[in-house]
Amino acid sequence: MMIENMLWIAVALFVVSAIIPRSYHIKKVIGGMGWIAFSLHWAYQPLHYIEINDYFNVILTLTIAVFCLFIAYAAFKEYSSKSFSSFSDNVDVISMTTTATAIGSLFYFPFAQMPALNRWIISQVTENIVWVFGLLDLPVQMPSWNMISYNGYSVEIILACTAIESIALFIGLITAVNAPAKRLIAAFMVSVPVIYVLNIVRDVFVVIAYGQQLFGPNSFEISHNIIAKIGSGIALFVIGYAVMRILPELLDLIDGLWVLTTNMLKDIVQNIPGFR
Repeated sequence: MMIENMLWIAVALFVVSAIIPRSYHIKKVIGGMGWIAFSLHWAYQPLHYIEINDYFNVILTLTIAVFCLFIAYAAFKEYSSKSFSSFSDNVDVISMTTTATAIGSLFYFPFAQMPALNRWIISQVTENIVWVFGLLDLPVQMPSWNMISYNGYSVEIILACTAIESIALFIGLITAVNAPAKRLIAAFMVSVPVIYVLNIVRDVFVVIAYGQQLFGPNSFEISHNIIAKIGSGIALFVIGYAVMRILPELLDLIDGLWVLTTNMLKDIVQNIPGFR
């Protein structure tokens, strides 16, 4: 239970850090504590993925946990030096990253952790998929509130099928940037609604491919785990490019995060006893 609470502890610390003015150095300490709590949350997740033999997500969650510790280290380092640019060439990467994570987490985790919201968004996506099948004049059934059956093959719609993670990511990044409202709205419009619509298209494709057995007995695995994921990756790359064209400030964040990470690793290695 304590590990589960780490998520909300991390989010609370992120929010507090985000609202504290930049001139208060305690901002970095609170943010760093939030990143440690966030790391503990992600470090616990591989236990679930090992049980279902999802080793890709085992590696992914462990990588996120380590990254969170790196950000925590950088936050405490900047606090001790009383500088906001010790790693990032005058770009306050720590504060921007913490703010983006706070906003994204506040948007995503209620859907992931609260049953009522979880059921609501899954129901909405399921109904949207069925509506598209109606437009295509393809008959489907709903054996359950989140199940779609086509040609006798059923697909369960879960939270991962709603694209809420990607939507929360872009909302966090966009709202963390200091830019005119007109450009922020434009960036939102080319990302969030587009992601939602493309995700419905992806889900419809998977149901059709599975129901019609387009790729033989492994139709679900091929359509869902290979084709749909590759397509989603390409779509997110294009959307991300469009957002950065509208909000070039995000390039400063990405560049600063890269500089922070590389300089931080050098700092850690140089402080290892006996290192030459």
